[in-house]
Amino acid sequence: MNKGSIDKTILFTVIFLIIIGLISVYSSTSVLASVKAKYAEKGGMIYFQKQLFTLFIGFFLMFIFIFISPANLKKIVFPLLILSFVMLILVFSPLGVSAGGARRWLKLWPSAFQPSEIVKFAMVLFLAWYISRPDYNKDSIKNFLIPIGVMGIFQLIFLKQPDFGAVLTLGIITFTMLFLAGANLRYMGITFLMAIPVIFYLAREPYRWRRITSFLDPWADPQGSGFQLVQSLIALGSGGLTGQGLGGGKQKLAFLPEIHTDFIFAHIGEELGFLGAFTVVFLFFLLCIRGLSIALRQTEPFNYFLASGITLMISFQALINFAVVTGLAPTKGLPLPFISYGGSSLVVNLMAVGILLNLSRFSSEVGYSKIFIQPTSKTRKYRYYYRVRRLS
Repeated sequence: MNKGSIDKTILFTVIFLIIIGLISVYSSTSVLASVKAKYAEKGGMIYFQKQLFTLFIGFFLMFIFIFISPANLKKIVFPLLILSFVMLILVFSPLGVSAGGARRWLKLWPSAFQPSEIVKFAMVLFLAWYISRPDYNKDSIKNFLIPIGVMGIFQLIFLKQPDFGAVLTLGIITFTMLFLAGANLRYMGITFLMAIPVIFYLAREPYRWRRITSFLDPWADPQGSGFQLVQSLIALGSGGLTGQGLGGGKQKLAFLPEIHTDFIFAHIGEELGFLGAFTVVFLFFLLCIRGLSIALRQTEPFNYFLASGITLMISFQALINFAVVTGLAPTKGLPLPFISYGGSSLVVNLMAVGILLNLSRFSSEVGYSKIFIQPTSKTRKYRYYYRVRRLS
């Protein structure tokens, strides 16, 4: 295995997404001083300034993770998992911050931090380590239940906050990585069947049920439960091919709630039009393809699963955000990676990209076409075997 330079396509793709994000955050929040009295003294630059500050922290941490060896990454798996659990519990302490009926943030200088973001990152590291162990047995019910149990503990705390979007994202990441490891499909199917009554019970919560009904027909209550989605669709529709122009959007004038966070993609569609929205989607598609390409070039199981998990973590969150903003999924509180305002998401995703760039330095002449596990005839210990192909 050779050690080379970082993947410049991923680096410049992320930088381009961040630039689009900074412009969009500034454009969507610069009018706050005129539409909200509490920002009259601070001015509309407050969000942009905070985003720049967290961006500096994010790039610093990304740079550090570029040079942490995979062997040392394994050493921080459990400390990071424990730290994320403690931070998640501290949300319910006096350090916790409530907003919009949810308690999801910790008050850390100079702003709040959302522990659910670091939980997803820690789970990817943990799963990559766990399913890459030489003695991992994909047919063992015990080996299947351990990561499911860890996921379930975090999801229970998420529901207490409540944060159903984090529950969904963590579940998708966990099951996808287990699937990549060749987990027994019967176990996965039984787990899904057992989860159906729980999902139905959770969906019966009044505010969640309103989100589902408004997703099915937002125009039935355009001034109530369907208001946010209706305004999002108006923003996207009014953008046309080339948009209203930077600064020309109307939905940021207190029409579309959370336009600088969860619904910033609608703002991009309004001001930059279909071409701007398509550019954002294409950049995430490119990031996903390059990330999976890096994973396929790894010869170590841990590196392969880690690169795959990080790529899927970022891609799934972007995909869910696109679906919510365009009315293809019920409304959830999930930011658009690298673009939405929010230090927690930005910092954690830059850390994840740092690891991806780190792994991109390791290249080989062979790549995975399939990963599978089989027992040795005598010891019955399970070892990894790889079918490899020559890369063109």
